Parts: sequence; structure tokens; C-alpha cells
Amino acid sequence: MAAPVPPPDSIFKAYDVRGLHGEELDGDTAYSIGRAFARVLAGLRGKSPGDLVIGLGHDMRLSSPEMASRARDGMVAEGVRVLDAGRIATEQLYFLVGWRDLDGGAMVTASHNPRAYTGIKLMREQALALSGEAGIGDVRAEIRAGLPEPPGGGSVEEVRVDEEFRSRVLGFVDPERIKPLRVLAYGSDGMAGPMVGPILESLGLELRTASWEPDGEFPELGPNPMLAENQAEIVARIREDEVDLAIAWDGDADRCFFFDSQARFCDGDFVCALLARALLEKEPGAMVLYDPRSSRAVPDTVAAAGGRSGLSRVGHAFFKIRMREEGAVFGGEVSGHYYFRDFFCADSGSIPALLVLELVSATGRSLSELMDDFRSRYFISGEINSEVADQQAKLAQIEERYSDAAITRLDGISVDYTDWHFNVRPSNTEPLLRLTLESLVSPEDMEAKRDEILGLIRA
Repeated sequence: MAAPVPPPDSIFKAYDVRGLHGEELDGDTAYSIGRAFARVLAGLRGKSPGDLVIGLGHDMRLSSPEMASRARDGMVAEGVRVLDAGRIATEQLYFLVGWRDLDGGAMVTASHNPRAYTGIKLMREQALALSGEAGIGDVRAEIRAGLPEPPGGGSVEEVRVDEEFRSRVLGFVDPERIKPLRVLAYGSDGMAGPMVGPILESLGLELRTASWEPDGEFPELGPNPMLAENQAEIVARIREDEVDLAIAWDGDADRCFFFDSQARFCDGDFVCALLARALLEKEPGAMVLYDPRSSRAVPDTVAAAGGRSGLSRVGHAFFKIRMREEGAVFGGEVSGHYYFRDFFCADSGSIPALLVLELVSATGRSLSELMDDFRSRYFISGEINSEVADQQAKLAQIEERYSDAAITRLDGISVDYTDWHFNVRPSNTEPLLRLTLESLVSPEDMEAKRDEILGLIRA
């Protein structure tokens, strides 16, 4: 019998394993990943695979049940006790791993990617992510080396997390403070409906829903409401239903996005500032982390609320470690990943939704008004990608050109002047440089500075 063909290196990403189903990943690949993950995790935990307890879940993709079943078979073949939570959202697996103090977890999902994709997010204890720099490369190496005959002896236990999960996330707010707002909940045909739907329904909201039931036949562009081309239905429903605000989730529901009553998208760094303010009201003086791409609205708001702020590298693997190192109560990325100390430092799509609903209710101000406080003072470009053959040479050129500014190199390079700043960082997977820029002067100044930097990047 011929040995199985190893999967392509390209599926082992910076933060997960992901690729085209049937072409780059299939059931056999999932089985090998399940086995290799068990072996790597055993080394990280200082245990034998037979002593491990690992949580497992999968999203709504049509390929996910088979992929999860085969990954489970691989872990069981190595002797692992698997707690299978079935079809859940990613943050519910984070919760299971932290709540039950498991050795790790495997979530079968391709997050917001188009429907042709599949993948697995791997984590160790307390929902700490395996990454390309810590663990995923070892999984790839185990498979490449050729897996030995498995010892067997594992087991499977089916578990439920719904009730305990809902109790945990509702603990972040006072439900009595949330007023009967008219809210549009947009699920992207993903896992938000079953995850956060019962929670929202319990709050007495005037709830409207769209694309709310999980459906693996979601639109070809993928379940990613951060893309402008995926926002048409959200915008139309906001205007049709005259809602106070809309909340949209990506496919595996670990990110949520907000739209105000005028159907304007709320930028992630401005939402991060609002969430920081809400949490600092509950815990004055706490630490908040943000990423180098963020608007100065975040540290300014934290300082005004009496908190402390610090930076983390982009990516959930880095944020979760840095959150623990700093004891930070909250961390936020412009991409819509929001992390909470009291949720195992993991990212959540349900907790931000609850906090924003509570904040809007408690302040008596609309989300539009709260956002306009930032939009009128901070003028941001959003993230702009440029294809660059030699990323490091271009970064060196930018650094030399702006050498009179304060420069940091936490993630790419960040260049800071008194009234404007920008970050340029290389993509982990593509020959791209990603620019984010902000002016504190005017929209026109932002546009002029943006075009100046883009001209240098693309020259």
C-alpha cells in the first residue's frame, strides 16, 4: 500500500491550517492533522497522548462534519480522550477548552473564507493558539516525517456548552441596563444565529435578523461582512427596518462588526475604543492592548478613562500571550477581533455585541453619535494592500525616507509624527505590504499623506 501523499506546505498558515477542500485538504489530511496535533500537544503539555483531553468542534460548512470526524479519528488513534461539542462557533470551543481546563482544542472551520475552503484552528490549554511560529510548524513536521503506527485506545464523549457559555458571556453586562433597542442581527449564514441568537432574544430587544440560519451554501464571496461587497443586504435592511444599529458576524462568529442607524460601517479601531471605555468603567485603571494599525482614538480614549494602554503584534496568537503577560482586561484589533481577560483572553463575537448594546442603552446616545465623536477627530485610511516584490527592501526605503519621525518595529514599521502616523506591515502569506494611516488634521490631509506613502510603496 502506497504511503499517503503529504499535504502541501501552503495549508500551514500563520494562525491555522487552511486550504481548498478536496484539493489541498480532505478527510485523510484531517486524520493526519488530528494525529500530529495530538503528538505535538503531548510534547507541549509534558504528557503522553493517552493522557490528553482535547475539545473538538466544527462550523456549518458542508465539508466540516466529515473533516471533524476524521480529525477526531486521528486523535483517538493516538489515545486521546476527545470531548466533541459538535456544530458550534469558534469562541464556544475556546470556552470549552478554558472552562473544562482541557489540554487543547481543534476547531474545524475556514472562518470567513469562501465556501470552497476548509481548515482547522488548533489550540493548547486555556485556548492559547498554536501558530506558525509555535506549534503549527511542528504539526507539519510530524506529518512530513511520516507518522508511525498509532497506539489506539482513545475515546469520544459528546458534550454541550450552550448553557454555561451563555451564562459566562452574559456576565460581562447587566442585562437589566439594556433597553429594547431595534437591532438588526446579520449572521452571514454562519454560526452566530445558534450561538448568540438565544442571548439576544433573552434581552427584550426589538430584534430583526438576516442570513441568520447556518447554511453551508453561503454566497461565493464568503461569510465576511467586513468586505464592502458583502454589505449590500445589511445596508438595505438597516434602511428598510429603520433600526438603531446592526451587528454582523463572520462565518465562525468569532468576529462581529457594527453599523449605525445611517448604515455606516463602524471602523474596528473606533469600536475598540468604545469597548475599552465600557470595560474601564467596570474596572478603572486596567490595561488595554491595541494593535499598531489602530487609530489614536484607542490610546486617547483609554487615557481619558483613566486606563493604561499598550501595543501587541497583530494576530490572535500574539494577543492572547500578550494579554496574559500584561494582565490586560481587554485587547482589540482593527480587524474586529476583540479579546477579554475574563474569557480566557480569547476573542469573542458575542461579548462585544453585548457591551455595545449596554453602552448605547446606558449613555442614551445612539451608536451614530458615539461613532461621530471619533469620526470628527480621527481621519483614517483603512487598510490598503499593495503588491511588492521585495517587502524588506521597501520597508527599509520607507524607514529612511521618514527617519525624522518616531519609528517602532513591533509589526512591520510604525512611523509617528505629532499629527499623523502610519503603519506598513508585510502580509504573512502574500507578497503584499499593508498600509494604514491616520491624520489628526483633516480628511484631505489624510488623503494627501496616504497618496504620498502609496506612491513610495508602489514606485
